[in-house]
Amino acid sequence: MEDTVLVVNCGSSSLKLALFDNQHRKLVSALAERLGQSDAFAHIDGQEGTIPLDAGAGHDQALDTLVTAFRDVGLMTTAPSAIGHRVVHGGETFHEAVLIDGDVLKAIESCAGLAPLHNPVNLSGIRATLAQFPDVPQTAVFDTAFHQTLPRRAFLYALPEAWYRDWGIRRYGFHGTSHAFMASEAARLLGKTPATTSVISAHLGNGCSITAIRDGISVDTSMGLTPLEGLVMGTRSGDVDPGLFDFLRSKGIAADEVHRVLNQESGLLGLSGQTNDMRSLCELADHGHEPSQTAIDVFCFRLARYVGAMMASLSQLDALVFTGGIGENSPRIREETIRHLKLTGFELSRDLNIHHGQFSDGHIESPDSRFPVLVIPTNEELVIAREAARLAGSDIQA
Repeated sequence: MEDTVLVVNCGSSSLKLALFDNQHRKLVSALAERLGQSDAFAHIDGQEGTIPLDAGAGHDQALDTLVTAFRDVGLMTTAPSAIGHRVVHGGETFHEAVLIDGDVLKAIESCAGLAPLHNPVNLSGIRATLAQFPDVPQTAVFDTAFHQTLPRRAFLYALPEAWYRDWGIRRYGFHGTSHAFMASEAARLLGKTPATTSVISAHLGNGCSITAIRDGISVDTSMGLTPLEGLVMGTRSGDVDPGLFDFLRSKGIAADEVHRVLNQESGLLGLSGQTNDMRSLCELADHGHEPSQTAIDVFCFRLARYVGAMMASLSQLDALVFTGGIGENSPRIREETIRHLKLTGFELSRDLNIHHGQFSDGHIESPDSRFPVLVIPTNEELVIAREAARLAGSDIQA
């Protein structure tokens, strides 16, 4: 099989692969989980069972195992023509996707301090793939790149200017590939060009962010220096008072413990005391579990408040867009969020909100809504595949 693109997405203990053909159709995807642990395993979508990995297997073994499995089922008979990697943080160095070389690897490594949980493992996946396919052009696609168009008033914190100048402390934003996809897909559904389309894009999953997109470019976003800032998320707190750190230090809680709790034990999980899964929270709330209902209430109110805030960066609004696992699949969250936005003129159609999956145009607003409201499934892997194909100069459709 010729002219395929392999997309690689490395997490701290996981490796996701997806293979696209020359019409940017996904042929197969796979996931390796619990890397570095004794029970590491891999799974190929559409196949029964799992593939065991050696105890302590890393990204390199997971990559080798999954590539071999792709070959065994006849989906990767030759090397891919291009490989695309998701990289979380590109700092101010990278404003767009780039072909990977030695200088790019060094620059990604230099941004590790801004994303210590992400960039090192992204590099592990890149190095493993370079070893496996040394002659294939490989591209880094950055979560932060789409947001490099933010104006200074949106990306600067009210901190000593030297902190930005010397250390790069500023708002960077994340989920850029998802928000970029929303910009283009919303324009298509609205019958406009991306350069004339302005939307508010809400990416809601275990990680959540919202972005104001004016004339196709990002002009404001909720995540900041790190992916911790902004909306309530699955296990991340989102916005908190910085004074919290001094208060907790007075209680004997060290900074690294605060960091761990804010990232891993807060958000929906912390508020509910039960789970970070929105589906489970809704079930618990329906059965009278008040902390779960509280978690939903806080999530929706914070989201609605940010929708209002994003309007300050726009001169017109063509649509509010929901995407991500929660945004695409939870009518309840969409309804409860919009309920807080009466003054802005948003109105949902109850039937369209519940049954939007039966309609191809994505619209869920009522005829009385001041603005369109869309539900659009995100496709970050496709964005990465297109960028990798474009930079590699392959025959895959961009």
